[in-house]
Amino acid sequence: MVRVGVSGHRSIPATVLPHVRSALRRRFSRKDVAWEAVSSLAAGADQLFADIALEYGVPVTAVIPGMDYETHLGDTQTQLTYRRILGSCTHRIDLPLQPTHEKAYVAAGQWIVEHVDHLVAVWDGRPARGPGGTGDVVAYARRLGVPVTVLWQAGVLRD
Repeated sequence: MVRVGVSGHRSIPATVLPHVRSALRRRFSRKDVAWEAVSSLAAGADQLFADIALEYGVPVTAVIPGMDYETHLGDTQTQLTYRRILGSCTHRIDLPLQPTHEKAYVAAGQWIVEHVDHLVAVWDGRPARGPGGTGDVVAYARRLGVPVTVLWQAGVLRD
């Protein structure tokens, strides 16, 4: 079983989205590998990753960074998508409560890195905009020696 985790931006520019979808579909369509996907199911890249994994019959483990996590996900559609995907997950990991939402996001990113064989980063290569952002998660993975595949389109910046 190859466990692959995700970290990525909440907003993926329309010009980058087809590239990301295609790369994820290529990965999860490989039948010579038994995959397990690990995601915190945040808006954007995390939900896209989990949805595509499920589309290919890949079991998904949800890493939930706090009891009130769903309320911080954004709009109603994002929350509905979160609930739908969560209901399809094979496993759910509820992390211990953290004193702030930022520390909870850091803990979730670190947990994912520490429990996967490979990290997919839907990332424009720029520094994180807040604690636990994609840039921080990628840096942590690289420090630990976890292989990282960056999915992005050169020259395109996130919103």
